[in-house]
Amino acid sequence: MTDSLLPPNATALDRAVEAVAVRALQAIPQPHRSLWNADTCPLPLLPWLAWGMGVEGWRTDWPEAVKRAVVRNAIAIQRRRGTYRSVADAVAAFGGNIAIREWWQTTPRGVPHTFELVFTLTDQTGAGVSAAFVEDVIAEVARVKPLRSHFTAIQGLAAAPAVKAVAVGRPVIYARLALQVQ
Repeated sequence: MTDSLLPPNATALDRAVEAVAVRALQAIPQPHRSLWNADTCPLPLLPWLAWGMGVEGWRTDWPEAVKRAVVRNAIAIQRRRGTYRSVADAVAAFGGNIAIREWWQTTPRGVPHTFELVFTLTDQTGAGVSAAFVEDVIAEVARVKPLRSHFTAIQGLAAAPAVKAVAVGRPVIYARLALQVQ
């Protein structure tokens, strides 16, 4: 079986035209696979890929790593929307960790269908985590959380301890003093 779209009774001229057209079309680069991949998509086209993947919140001032992670996680978040896992994936895309404590896990029990979200964000640009960035994370959590649930966001602080040993040398001159008391 051949890869021709022509009918069996096609003329030699038809087959020659098809061969020329196939060669011309094969010479055109087709970067479809790289355009539909969050890791290989060129940065100027990434907002269009995000739109195609159904990302609802998008900001141009996010770091490139966050943009790519949001697009990469878009389908998984949409599949699990309204679950604990979707909230965790949404915060993880922004470079953070979360701890969720639901109303039935608190002592005394809280108001039904509420939860506390404790999250820590790591700095991905070196410029620090801004208040607008934290608001974007909270807005994304509000989009993917269960609709009946309400939450309280608590931002944590992540610090890496560092212990450094410091040795100081001081030159000291000892001199014996001989004092005579009169």
